Amino acid sequence: MSNVSNLSNLPDLSNCSDSSTFSVTSYLGKIQPFAGAEPSAIAKKAFQTPVFLTKLGLVGDEQAEKRFHGGPDRALCHYPREHYTYWQTTYPALADYFVAPGFGENISTLGMTESNTFIGDIYRWGDAIIQVTQPRSPCYKLNFHLKIDDLSLQMQQTGFCGWLYRVISEGAVSPDAPLERLSRNSDLSVQRAIDIAFNEPFNEANTRLVLQSAGLSASWCRTMQTRLLTGEIESFEGRLFNNPHAK
Repeated sequence: MSNVSNLSNLPDLSNCSDSSTFSVTSYLGKIQPFAGAEPSAIAKKAFQTPVFLTKLGLVGDEQAEKRFHGGPDRALCHYPREHYTYWQTTYPALADYFVAPGFGENISTLGMTESNTFIGDIYRWGDAIIQVTQPRSPCYKLNFHLKIDDLSLQMQQTGFCGWLYRVISEGAVSPDAPLERLSRNSDLSVQRAIDIAFNEPFNEANTRLVLQSAGLSASWCRTMQTRLLTGEIESFEGRLFNNPHAK
């Protein structure tokens, strides 16, 4: 159990202006082999009974590509259900692929997007407490599983990336448990972080804005600090297209 389990006894903040509640559909999945591709846990299914959420994620959920997924700062993936309409419209022949949890997410909602979710936001989810740590950094495996060669790049360019959470306090999560926002701790939306990190030229002030945001993941802290030291943005080729020669 978490050493900060007392956070699960936080007072009811439903009457506070900072509080927002969203209905959730939740998913988990095991690593599976896929013909013509590396193993992946992208094929997730909704769970029907309570599941315990640990510091590393939902019990029974797995991640195959540990460079970009999983770990304490990336324990859960959230993808807005709203975005599926865009992908279905853009690729009507592939519409059957673009339904939750097609992007391998653990959490699916309506009403939460990159624009109204902020780095550092803290939520109660069932008996657990979780915190937004970074946008999802789309990886090359999505290109294969959703049948579009540059889908990961398109996710970055549109800003339809979703985001990740750390688990502040472990606890059981029931299938119908909503997300209740308990606090907002930075001025940096997930959308703005995506724009700065993926879609804009290097800018020292903006890089510092991301780096100074409460709750930012360790990997993004490292990336932003490296950018400040080098004055350059790293190549995305390895992550987006599995280019072994990318630096």
